[in-house]
Amino acid sequence: MSSLRFNVVEDAFKKKAATVAAPAERPDKYFGKYVFNREKMLEFLPQAVYSKLTDAIDHGTPLSRDVADQVAAGMKQWALSLGVTHYTHWFQPLTEGTAEKHDSFIEPDGKGGMIEEFSGKLLVQQEPDASSFPNGGIRNTFEARGYSAWDPSSPVFVVDDTLCIPTVFIAYTGESLDYKAPLLRALRAVDKAAVDVCHYFNPEVKKVVAYLGWEQEYFLVDEGLYAARPDLLLTGRTLMGHEASKNQQLEDHYFGAIPQRVMAFMKDLEIQALQLGVPVKTRHNEVAPNQFELAPIFEECNLAVDHNMLIMALMRNVARNHGFRVLLHEKPFKGVNGSGKHNNWSLGTDTGILLMAPGKTATDNLRFITFIVNTLMAVYHHDGLLKASIMSATNAHRLGANEAPPAIISSFLGKTLTGVLEHLETSRLEDLVSLGQKSELKLDIPQIPELLIDNTDRNRTSPFAFTGNRFEFRAVGSEANCAGAMIALNAAVAHQLTLFKQEVDGLIAAGEEKNTAILTVVRRYIKECKPICFDGNGYSEEWKQMARERGLDCETSCPLIFDNYLTEGSVAMFEATGVMTRKELAARNEVKWEMYTKKIQIEARVLGDLAMNHIIPVATKYQTELIDNVYKMQSIFPAEKAAHMSARNLELIEQIANHTSFIKEHVDAMVEARKVANRELSERKKAIAYHDNIAPMLEEIRYHIDKLELIVDDRMWTLPKYRELLFVR
Repeated sequence: MSSLRFNVVEDAFKKKAATVAAPAERPDKYFGKYVFNREKMLEFLPQAVYSKLTDAIDHGTPLSRDVADQVAAGMKQWALSLGVTHYTHWFQPLTEGTAEKHDSFIEPDGKGGMIEEFSGKLLVQQEPDASSFPNGGIRNTFEARGYSAWDPSSPVFVVDDTLCIPTVFIAYTGESLDYKAPLLRALRAVDKAAVDVCHYFNPEVKKVVAYLGWEQEYFLVDEGLYAARPDLLLTGRTLMGHEASKNQQLEDHYFGAIPQRVMAFMKDLEIQALQLGVPVKTRHNEVAPNQFELAPIFEECNLAVDHNMLIMALMRNVARNHGFRVLLHEKPFKGVNGSGKHNNWSLGTDTGILLMAPGKTATDNLRFITFIVNTLMAVYHHDGLLKASIMSATNAHRLGANEAPPAIISSFLGKTLTGVLEHLETSRLEDLVSLGQKSELKLDIPQIPELLIDNTDRNRTSPFAFTGNRFEFRAVGSEANCAGAMIALNAAVAHQLTLFKQEVDGLIAAGEEKNTAILTVVRRYIKECKPICFDGNGYSEEWKQMARERGLDCETSCPLIFDNYLTEGSVAMFEATGVMTRKELAARNEVKWEMYTKKIQIEARVLGDLAMNHIIPVATKYQTELIDNVYKMQSIFPAEKAAHMSARNLELIEQIANHTSFIKEHVDAMVEARKVANRELSERKKAIAYHDNIAPMLEEIRYHIDKLELIVDDRMWTLPKYRELLFVR
């Protein structure tokens, strides 16, 4: 291998596992150490202020400025005890990451000195520049004012010397410019709609909470090798690279023994995560080499989203302390599995009822069926929107790649639940329902109480699978903000539950008995949403054809999939639930199209640079050596013998010429195609042009670069290869 690559690889392999200074206490002793949780609130706030703050957290009760001042004073006292010197509003703009601007507590005291000050005003609101973040045209450069506003439902935490305050981010004119604001609205909408439906069965329910359990997949690569790959550094994925002779085909990495260096990283990460209140629970090797997974205990959806954003930032920092770089791109390596972020979603009540779990009585099971079927209806009517919520330039590489769910949304229910729904649909209503003298419901589906997790198989090809007491939205991408998918799902379910209640109330008003009315609507829904239910192989060509016949969204073009946000059905749903307005949706789509274009544009520029300044020069140099060898052979041996002995080299010389000629020609064509696409004034049309005309060129050029990698002398190839990148030493 080249001396440059040899030194980089040797240095990476010599890395030793960093030692982890684990706290002496057990995890339960330091969990939440850096979080202003209820324990800290009790310690640092007056009882009356604590009660008002917890009431705001639990029930959304507004906080007065006076209470905010007292909360800020308590937070400051706690933060100062930890050595904190700065504070920041921590928010989630439309960049898929987080943003923060740090201010110190220091203020002039008017006497030539300084004091440390932190008021309720500073806690509640700050003013970031709204025009400098993606906003889809809502704010112009000369209209820069925007506000970040405190979200009391997500606890404040400390990172290093900074007090981090989770906030929403909105424009001066009121539109949301982030993920948190519409997520909170969607959660409020599903809370209200689900409570109303719960009252058919359990009148005592006052609140319904959406829960989320995310599973974070990621790759680790040695930092030195990462730095030697400009494509990884600038795009998050390898734009070239022939697959290694050994990758995942032996299936020996999945759930295997965790490498020592990786274990040191994982332990360090877990300690810091637990100190920040992230309840991490599971760690293991994933399918591909160098691929791993982290998963926490289920949490309330808004908090779970915040914790996932925090853990991704934490992973990046901790990895560097161990000589690694974390790759969260959905497809950093061709030929091995990509990374997803399964979103396990469910609903639960303040009375302890899991709405996606069957019960022991007929009433419990009718409630269970009601929420299951309404969820299926929401997914059926908004399958295109749900696909748009998880689609991106990066996740497009993963979906449908025979390792992840296909780019067609369907729901796997399993044999038992499918049988229950079929029984409800086909049986006579009078056989299903009978009412005793005290209106006790008798439901002829006795098998539901036995519907345990073990009765539901897994289907890795299903994007939205029922897994016992929850639905698993498996198509979310590894580097995505979970909020995108959760906004769409919770809003759609909220809207569907509202429509369901309207229909049932209409039947009751017409004289129908309540349970009969519920079953009548549920039975119709079961039949209506049947096209979204599929328990077979989602990778098969037969399913693609079947999905089209069922009327499901089968679009695969990322820019066109984004159109689903602006269909009349989507706009009506978002506006009816109060989650987003048409203006906000249009702005977000502008951002999505622009982001797609820029990511493909960056990849095209990086690939062009590497091809022309790394690959072709190296290949040409090796070709020159081969040519020199041929001439020397001809000068030493007789013509016939020299021709025979040089045949292989002549063949390689021709292959290199063909590959380099193709690469040069198509890099030039790609540059011209970008110029044409960049002249499009519409962000949508520009994104479509990049998808249709430029993205395919990346793969065409890659093919020839990967062929050259197999031909060129290994000592000359300057870029670390897959066999070096994919195996931790």
